[in-house]
Amino acid sequence: MSDRWQEMNVFVRVAETGSLSRAARALNLSQPSVTRIVGTLERRLGTKLLLRTTRSISLTDAGALYLGRAKHLLAEMEEADQATRGVDSLHGVVRIAMPLMYGTRAVIPALTPFLKKYPELKVELFMSDVRQNLVTDGVDLAIRINVGPLDDSSFGVRKLALVERIVIAAPAYLSAHGVPATPADLARHDCIVQHGSFGSESWRFTHGQTVTSVDVHPRLWINSAPGVLAAAVAGLGIALGTRVMAQDELRAGQVVEILDQYHLEPAQVYAVFPSGRKPSAKVRVIVDHLAASLDAPAISLEERMT
Repeated sequence: MSDRWQEMNVFVRVAETGSLSRAARALNLSQPSVTRIVGTLERRLGTKLLLRTTRSISLTDAGALYLGRAKHLLAEMEEADQATRGVDSLHGVVRIAMPLMYGTRAVIPALTPFLKKYPELKVELFMSDVRQNLVTDGVDLAIRINVGPLDDSSFGVRKLALVERIVIAAPAYLSAHGVPATPADLARHDCIVQHGSFGSESWRFTHGQTVTSVDVHPRLWINSAPGVLAAAVAGLGIALGTRVMAQDELRAGQVVEILDQYHLEPAQVYAVFPSGRKPSAKVRVIVDHLAASLDAPAISLEERMT
C-alpha cells in the first residue's frame, strides 16, 4: 500500500469511527501508528483535519472536505483494482454485523460455498442482537431483520429474504397451562418477549379477512433471540420467533408450533450499507450470494389470507 493510499485510508477510518483506537483495530494497526499516519497527512497537506480532545474527535472544515473526496477516491481505486484483477480474485476483508440467532442458523451456513469460491477473501462477523453503528464500528455491511420497512432511510438498503414468524412453546408448558385455541387466549398465558425486536408486546395475527392484535403479558423480557428460545424450551412461556430460529428445536420436539392456523406478517431480511459510501465489489458479491442463498418465496399477506 502506498504511503498516500495508507494516509487516506487511515484518515477515513478515523473520521468514520470517531476514534483512533477503533480505527486501529479495524485496520490491524497500533494506535500510535494511526496517530503518526494522520499527523503525517496533516503536515503534508499543511492543515488540521481533525480536532482531538481527550473524549472525542471531530472534523475541521478542511477535514470534512477532504473526507468526501478521500472516500470517493478510495472507492474508485478499489473498483479499478478489482476490474483489473477480475471478480474471481476478490481479496481483503468484509466486516458484517448481524443478529446472533439468524447469523448462526442462516448466514453462516450460507457462507460455506462463498468462502470456497473466493479463497482470498476473509469475512469478519460481528454477531449481536444489539444493532451496531455501521459507521463508528467500521462495518461494511449489516444484516437486519424487521417487520415492514426499515426506519432509517439514510443508509443504502437491499432486501434479501423473508422469514416466517411463528408462535412456539414447550410441550411441558402446554401440558401444564393448556393450548391456546385463538390469539385472544394468549392474554391468559405467560409470554416471552425479546427487548427491542419485532416480537413486541403486541402480537398481530391474520386469519382469513380478520386481523387480531393481542397485547400479551410477558413474564420474561430477554435481550437476545437465543435467550428467548432457551426460555421457551425450558417451558417458561410462549414465545414469538421465526421458523429459522427454532428449526432444530421444532424437529427435536423441544418446542411445538401453536396457533398455526393464524398468520403473522413475515419479517424481512435486509442488507444495510453505510451512508455515503458505494459498496465495494467484494461487498456487492457477498450480498448477491446471500440474496440467492437466503431468499424465500415472497408471500404477501393477501396470499396468506386466501
